[in-house]
Amino acid sequence: MGVSNEGLPPAFLAELGSSLDEGALLTDPVRIAPYLTDFWSLSTGASHLVVRPREVAQVQAVLRACAGHLVPVVTQSGNTGLVGGNIPDGSGRQVVLNLERMNRIREVASSGDYLVAEAGCILQDVQQAADRADRLFPLSLGAEGSCRIGGNIATNAGGINVLRYGMTRRLVLGLEVVLADGTLWQGLRALPKDNTGYDLKQVFIGSEGTLGIITAATLALAPKPRERHDVWLAIETPEAGLELLALFRNRLGETISAFELIADPGVEAAEQAFGARIVEGRHPWHVLVTVAWSFREGLLGHLEGLLEEAMAAELVVDGTIAQNDAQRAVMWKLREGQSEAMTRKGSVWRSDVAVATWQIPELIRRCDEVLPKVRPGIVVFPFGHLGDGNLHVNVLAPAPDRLTAEDRARIQDALFEVVASMGGSFSAEHGIGRWKRPALERLKDPVELALMAKMKGALDPMNLLNPGVITGPAPLP
Repeated sequence: MGVSNEGLPPAFLAELGSSLDEGALLTDPVRIAPYLTDFWSLSTGASHLVVRPREVAQVQAVLRACAGHLVPVVTQSGNTGLVGGNIPDGSGRQVVLNLERMNRIREVASSGDYLVAEAGCILQDVQQAADRADRLFPLSLGAEGSCRIGGNIATNAGGINVLRYGMTRRLVLGLEVVLADGTLWQGLRALPKDNTGYDLKQVFIGSEGTLGIITAATLALAPKPRERHDVWLAIETPEAGLELLALFRNRLGETISAFELIADPGVEAAEQAFGARIVEGRHPWHVLVTVAWSFREGLLGHLEGLLEEAMAAELVVDGTIAQNDAQRAVMWKLREGQSEAMTRKGSVWRSDVAVATWQIPELIRRCDEVLPKVRPGIVVFPFGHLGDGNLHVNVLAPAPDRLTAEDRARIQDALFEVVASMGGSFSAEHGIGRWKRPALERLKDPVELALMAKMKGALDPMNLLNPGVITGPAPLP
């Protein structure tokens, strides 16, 4: 297959053309365009070629060609990343390697509580494959209908169920990875215990495509909950949310899978955007909780007793338990639709930070104090995973006002300084990408930075895998 393209070595293109099938190479600018822009359309990169392999041997061929001709490559799966690490830079020299065609579920072993999925499998499809085997794959995100498991693993995605099931790395038993020179590491083990040396899979989980290309994974499954309840509670303060969390933990413990805190401005915007409401009137704060267990009944009585106790202690001013799947869907739409709803009202800047759970009220107080001074006129609307200390402190500049790139940078710097002063993390679950690399270099411990740079140099000595992301030398100008 012949391929022509500007800016790339002809021998490189000829090698790809002889190794890949007809649908693997995209050169038409119109077809390439969707692969060059981030999820929120905040940044657009440049590339003359998108490569879409169908199988792992083709990924090996692509990386051998890239290594042989010194062509840098940026890896994508669902292109839903939120830190700019999944789109090429503006040089036009980087090739996009998209894994969307590698989307097979290779194996489902319900008796062994695992399945093997290729990197291009949509997260929702992985969940459904587990469900058909009467199992649960517990990773759950707002973008689960479009994000893909390779990207979830490469960014160590979090989501709403971290409190019970942990981050993505806790759900990965084994990996298949193509290294920078095209070598295949076949680590698709299904062993919960394996102490035969370094746990290499952990090196690649969360590495954002900078150390190797994840092509498939062995994923741990859990028993499917048979009784589940979602409850929406209106509260007065974040402190009340913390007291509720402690009460839920003491009474319902391991049955809690999600415990979300949401500020009312975001709830009101979502109610207006989606035409739905859970509780009447306006309340400063809201909590959304999911509890579930493997028994078929009995949990509801415990939950109702806990809520009576919370009402008696005046921790809750209003609330409801979802009576069916439709009510449950509305609750989660109001939670997951926060950013989309606010975008309809103006210009939004988004963040992903974490502090110790008990520090959440103080973080909110400091953000309310600091951020409007940095950029007057903004509305702060935090929401997120109170149960694990991860809060999305987002801000809105109501239309017709707009947040400039300089505004976003100043707000980010101010927030990250607040979080750093509290011993927290400026990127709890979204990763570093390109956009947060300056903050990483400024705020991360120098010893940790040096260790990351050594790992990058060892596994990608020519700096061809996602150059400019996380660590390693910056790409050529």
